[in-house]
Amino acid sequence: MEYREFCTEYMDQVRAIYEEEQWSAYLNDDARLERAFAQSLYILGAFDQGRLVGFARCVGDGEHILVVQDLIVALSYRRQGIGTRLFRAVWDRYAEVRMFHVVTDLSDPVDNHFYRSFGMKKLEEGSMVSYFR
Repeated sequence: MEYREFCTEYMDQVRAIYEEEQWSAYLNDDARLERAFAQSLYILGAFDQGRLVGFARCVGDGEHILVVQDLIVALSYRRQGIGTRLFRAVWDRYAEVRMFHVVTDLSDPVDNHFYRSFGMKKLEEGSMVSYFR
């Protein structure tokens, strides 16, 4: 497995991974998705013989705020440590960022356990709340 940065050159493979996981919100507008990737702060991909099989995509300023917008691994590559390696690379790269943030489904015990294993806390544990539109 090779881990390296990428941008928009693998959009067909990105879309295929989103499709497989049914992350349909990303699939309605190809131009918008490509702009989102082009404007991302950092994107790290996991490649198996040149094929993208997972990635972490981050947005923010890299100083005071970093949001791990996407952490996704193709279904057939799960449980091999790829997601952990991607997240660890982002975690280490942005160790000094004041607010390192990720959003996941409250009802997903696997994801919640995963982020807790890195020492992450729910906003409420820091006496904070988050709002969205």
